[in-house]
Amino acid sequence: MKSYRHEIALDIPSRRGFVNITRDVEACLHESGIQEGLCLVNTMHITASVYINDAESGLLHDYEKLLERLAPHEPTGQYEHNLTGEDNADAHLKRQLMGREVVVAITKGKLDFGTWEQIYYAEFDGKRKKRVLVKIIGD
Repeated sequence: MKSYRHEIALDIPSRRGFVNITRDVEACLHESGIQEGLCLVNTMHITASVYINDAESGLLHDYEKLLERLAPHEPTGQYEHNLTGEDNADAHLKRQLMGREVVVAITKGKLDFGTWEQIYYAEFDGKRKKRVLVKIIGD
């Protein structure tokens, strides 16, 4: 069994954003040479998420609206976490709703997706450099 590890660097210029990282993960898989196995993709930050869904701009807009309705950024004083001097409690909650990581099967050297599935990085407290871990194991 082989193991491969790579970090994808991201710099989201705004507080929130969604980035399709499917091609980056596919490049990692190609570099790994692994044909059969599993690919773990996870954010290395507690205010961001990695998830799988459709690559459709309307859906990204709908996520933004839903998450802001469930965990609004303002007023920042509504969150106890923000009493520590932070202003990102909503980002922690949004991450919990969207999840930390995804695992994708690898079959014949390709990510074994369903129709329309893509891997996304979701940022909820950006404006600085972030990392995504890609860990691939298999043969």
